[in-house]
Amino acid sequence: MAFSSSSHIRRYHVFPSFHGPDVRKGFLSHLLNLFERKGITTFKDQEIKRGYTIGPELVQAIRESRLSLVVLSKKYATSSWCLDELVEILKCKKEHGMVMPIFYEVDPSDVRKQRGEFGSAFQKTCEGKGEGEKKIWIKALADVATIAGEHSSNWEDEAKMIEKIAADVSNKLSVTPSNDFEGVVGMEAHLRKINSCLVMACDDVKMIGIQGPAGIGKTTIAKALFKQLSAAFKLKCFLGNLKGSYGSSGVQDSKFCLQSQLLSKILNQKDMSVDDLGAIKEWLQHQKVLIVLDDVDDLEQLDALAEKPSWFGRGSRIIVTTKDSKILKAHGIKNIYHVGYPSEEEAPEILCLSAFKQSYVQVGFEKVAKKVAKLCGYLPLGLCVVGSSLRGESKQEWECQLSRIESSLDRKLEDVLKVGYDKLSYKHRSLFLHIAFFFNDRAVDHVTTMLADSNLDVSMGLKILADKSLVYVSTNGWITMHCLLQRLGREIVYKQSEEPGKRQFLENANEILDVLKNNTGTGSVLGISFDTSSKMSECSISGRAFEGMRNLRFLRIYGRFFNALKISEDMKYLPSLRLLHWDSYPRKHLPLTFRPECLIELRMQFSNLEKLWGGIQPLPNLKKMNLGYSKNLKEIPNLSKAINLETLTLTYCTSLVELPSSIWNLQKLRKLRMRDCRKLRLVPIKNNLESFEEVENNSISHFKSAPRVSMNIKYLNVGNTLLEEVHPSIVQRLPYLKWLCLGGRNVKRITGVPESVKHLHLSNSDIDMIPDCVLSLPHLESLFLNKCRQLVSLQGLPPRLKYIDASNCRSLERVCFSFNHIITHFMFRNCFNLDEESRRVIIQQRGYNNVWLPAPGKEVPAEFTHKATGKSIIIPMVLDGDGTFSAYSRFKACLVLPPTNNYVLLDIHCRIKTKSGVIIKEVKWNSMDYFHYQTKHLFFCGGSLIGETHEVDVTTREIVFEFSCRDNHEITACGVRIVNEEEKSTSGGSVGCFETGGSSNYYHADGDEDYKPEAVQVSLIRNTKGGEYTCCWSWLKRLWSGEEDDEAEEDKTSIMVRR
Repeated sequence: MAFSSSSHIRRYHVFPSFHGPDVRKGFLSHLLNLFERKGITTFKDQEIKRGYTIGPELVQAIRESRLSLVVLSKKYATSSWCLDELVEILKCKKEHGMVMPIFYEVDPSDVRKQRGEFGSAFQKTCEGKGEGEKKIWIKALADVATIAGEHSSNWEDEAKMIEKIAADVSNKLSVTPSNDFEGVVGMEAHLRKINSCLVMACDDVKMIGIQGPAGIGKTTIAKALFKQLSAAFKLKCFLGNLKGSYGSSGVQDSKFCLQSQLLSKILNQKDMSVDDLGAIKEWLQHQKVLIVLDDVDDLEQLDALAEKPSWFGRGSRIIVTTKDSKILKAHGIKNIYHVGYPSEEEAPEILCLSAFKQSYVQVGFEKVAKKVAKLCGYLPLGLCVVGSSLRGESKQEWECQLSRIESSLDRKLEDVLKVGYDKLSYKHRSLFLHIAFFFNDRAVDHVTTMLADSNLDVSMGLKILADKSLVYVSTNGWITMHCLLQRLGREIVYKQSEEPGKRQFLENANEILDVLKNNTGTGSVLGISFDTSSKMSECSISGRAFEGMRNLRFLRIYGRFFNALKISEDMKYLPSLRLLHWDSYPRKHLPLTFRPECLIELRMQFSNLEKLWGGIQPLPNLKKMNLGYSKNLKEIPNLSKAINLETLTLTYCTSLVELPSSIWNLQKLRKLRMRDCRKLRLVPIKNNLESFEEVENNSISHFKSAPRVSMNIKYLNVGNTLLEEVHPSIVQRLPYLKWLCLGGRNVKRITGVPESVKHLHLSNSDIDMIPDCVLSLPHLESLFLNKCRQLVSLQGLPPRLKYIDASNCRSLERVCFSFNHIITHFMFRNCFNLDEESRRVIIQQRGYNNVWLPAPGKEVPAEFTHKATGKSIIIPMVLDGDGTFSAYSRFKACLVLPPTNNYVLLDIHCRIKTKSGVIIKEVKWNSMDYFHYQTKHLFFCGGSLIGETHEVDVTTREIVFEFSCRDNHEITACGVRIVNEEEKSTSGGSVGCFETGGSSNYYHADGDEDYKPEAVQVSLIRNTKGGEYTCCWSWLKRLWSGEEDDEAEEDKTSIMVRR
C-alpha cells in the first residue's frame, strides 16, 4: 500500500448558522470563544471580503465544514439567508456532513410546525415568496427539528450548557473517521468491496476474511476498515500480529492466553485472567462488537477467539486476516475478500510514491521503474522498501540496483527487502538488527535509553530506517517493524556464523540452550532472547554459562513454564547488562561479582531470590525494578543511588518484611506497588514526593491515622485499616485529591474531606448518617455506602451527585433530597427497611437511568400505566397533536426480577420495535457489579423513545418493548410509562432529563493502562466536562474492595495513590 496525493479539503471544523441580533453578542460569542480554546476552527462570516456576494461563499464554507451548528432562535426564520443556509446544510448532511441543532429560547415543536412567535416570524418572511420556495423551507425546518440537539429550556445555567455543547462538538469531531488512509493506492476500491460483504445494515453477526500473501497489504486494509467502522461500535478491538501466538505449550494454555488478550483489550482491563474457554461468549454474547484478528496462521486461534457467531451480540462484525484461505474455509467463513496484487498501473504508482514522493514516474525513469516494479512481484511492501532505497538516486544507480535485484531476487521477498538493508551504513544496519531481535513494538524512548551507551545514533537512525520503509514510527512514538523485515534481520544474523555462540543475537531456543550448556558463547553475543515455553522438561546450565559473553547487554529469559531453566550451581558470572529479564530465576541471589551499574531494567518475577546483592551499589541508570511474586524475597537492597528509579514492583513478595528507608529519597519514583506483601511492616510514607503517582499496598492494617502522603496525589485508599476518625487536617494536606476511600468497620467519625474529591467510598463504615463535610462537597459525583450497617437515613445529598450506592444498608429507613437534584443511578439493593415515602421519592426522580430497589409488593408500581406479566409489552404509539410521531417522547420502565441463588451480573437489554419487527431502538443497562439479590427487586430505567438514526413509519399504531436479562435470568413482570413533550414541559421544578454521555446506550471506555483493576465487569461510563477523567463505576467499586466477606479472617488495607 502507498499513498496518492489527492485529498478532500475541509477548511473548517464548524459552520455556525444563526440570526445575529438574537445570539451573536451573547450566547454565540461565548460558545465561539470556547471553541477557539479547544482548537475548533469556526467559519466567521465577518471574514467575507466586501464586493463578493455572500451566497456562494457561504455555500462553499458549508461544504468545507465537518459539522454545521444551527442555532434556532425566535427570530431565526425572519432571515431568508438563514433559511437558505439551513436548506444547504441539510443537503450537505446527506452527503458527508454532521448537523447539530441548538434550540435557543424556542420550542422544537414550534420550529417543526412553524407556530408561536417563531411561526409568526416565518410567515412574514414567506410573504411574497413562491410556493415552491416556502415548501423547501418548511421541509428544512421540520427536518432539523427532528435531529437530536440541545434545548436551552433544559438548562438553568447557560454557561454549563455552552460547556456541554462544546464538549459534544469536540467529541463528534474526534470520532469522525480518520483520514490516515486517504490516498492509499487502491484503498478506496478495497474498502468498497469489503463493505459490500459486511452489509452493515444487517443485524446478524457476520464474519469475513481478508486473505492474501505476506506483504500484500492485508493489515493496512484491515486497519483502514477498522478506523472507518469504529465509530459505530462501543466495543472494538484490533488484535494484531497473531502469527505464531499459538505456541507448543498445549492447546488449552494457548487458548486461555489468546482469550485473555482479546478480553483485556476489548474491555480495557489489563491482564484479565481467563480460566474457562467460554469466557468470550460469557462477556460478549450480548455486546455489539467490532473485532479484527490480524495475521491468523492457525485454525485453533480462530476456534479460541471466535468459534461461533453466537459468541457475540447482534450486529457484531468479526474480520480475520490471514495468508491461508484454508483456515477461513475450515472455520466456515464464506465471505472472503482476496487481496490481489496491484495492477500494472497501480504498482508503479506505489513505487513512485516511495521513490519520488509523487504518483507518477519521473521523466527518464519510465522503463527502469516498470522493470523494478515487475521484479518486486508487484508486492506493495517490496515496492515501498525498494522505492525508498532508491529515493534521490540517479538513473544509473537505478540500473545498477536493477541488475542486483534481478540476480538475487529468486522470487523471494527477503532478497527484495535486503536491497534497502544493504544500502544502510554499518551503524544503521546494527540498529535495524537490534530492533528486529529486541525492540520491535517498543517505544522510541525505551529504545533510545537502552542503546544510550552504544555508538548508535538512535534518533537519526530511526529517521533513516523510517524513510526507507524499514520501520514505522507512529505519531505517539512507537516503533513497528514488519514481520517479513524482522525475519530478514534474523536471516542476516544466522548467516554471520555457523556457530551460534559467535553471532550477535540468539533467539532460537535449541541453539541458546546448546550455547549455555557448553559455554560456547563469545564476545560477539549482544543479546539473548530465550523463550523457555518450548522446553517442557527442566533444563540445566552451569554457573559459568555466561563467562565468555563479556559484551552481552540484553538478557531475556521468559516462558509459560516456571522453573524450566535450572542452574547446577550458584551463578558465578553475569556481564554488565542493561536489561536483565529472567523469570523464575532459580537461585537465591545474583552472582557476587555482578555489577548492576549499567542496568536500566531489572525484571525477575516468580524468582527464588532471597536477596539481590549486598551493600550500596551504584545504580545511576536503573528505571524499572520488578520482583513481583518472588515469595522468598526477604530484603530489598539499599537503593539510595538509584536516582532515576521510576517504578518499583514488589507484588506478592510474601516474605518481605521491610523496605529500605532510602526509597523515600528517590525523587523520580512514580509507582510503588506492594500488593499482598503480607509480612511488610508499616511503610514510612513520610516525605512529600512530588513525583508519586501511585502507591499500592493492601496488606497493612496498622494505620490509626491518615498516612502522610504526597500532597499532589489524586487517589488515596485507606479502607479497612484501624483508622477511626478522619480529621480536617486531611483537607489541607491533600488539596488535589479526586478519589478517596475511607471505608472500614473502624471508621466512626469523618470531620473533614477535601473539597476536590469527586468519588468517595465509605462502605463498611459504622457511620449512622452522612457527615456534614460530605454533604457540602461541591464536586462529589459518586458516593459508595455499601454495608454501612448503622446507617439509618440519608438526610440530604451533595449538590452534584450523580451516583449513589447504599446496597446492603439494612438499617436504612429514610431518604430525603430535592426533586431538583437529578441523580441517574440509585443502588438500594437489599435495603429491606426503606419506608414507602422514600421509595416514592426515589421512583419519582427525573432523569434516572438505573435504579434498584427491593420489591415490597412484588409488582410494578401504579405510576406505570402499561403493565404486563413476563418480559414484553405492547403499547399504543405516541402521537402529538397533528398525528405525527413525537421524536422527543421518552419512556420510563420498571422490571420485576426474582431473587438469585448466588452473585450474578444482571445486565438488562431493551429492544423497542414495531409490531412488524422493525427495530426502533436498542438500549443496554450494564450491571454495576456481581451481586446477590436476596429477595425480589424492582429495576427502573428510562431513555428517549427513538434513536437519532432511526426513522419510524407514522402509520404504526403500536410498539413493542422486549426486555431480556443476562444469562436468561427471569423477568416476571414489566411496566412502561411514556413521558411526552407536554408532560415534560409542564412539570414544575425539574431541570430536565439527564442521559449519561448524551445517550442511553452505555458504552465501554478507555481506562487506565498502567493499572490492573480487580474488576471483572466494565460498565457505565460518565464522561466529565473537559475530558478530565473517565469514571467506570464497577471498576471503581471493585478497586476499593467495598464488598469483602464479613467473615474475612484478616483486615485488608489498600493504598492507591494516583497523580
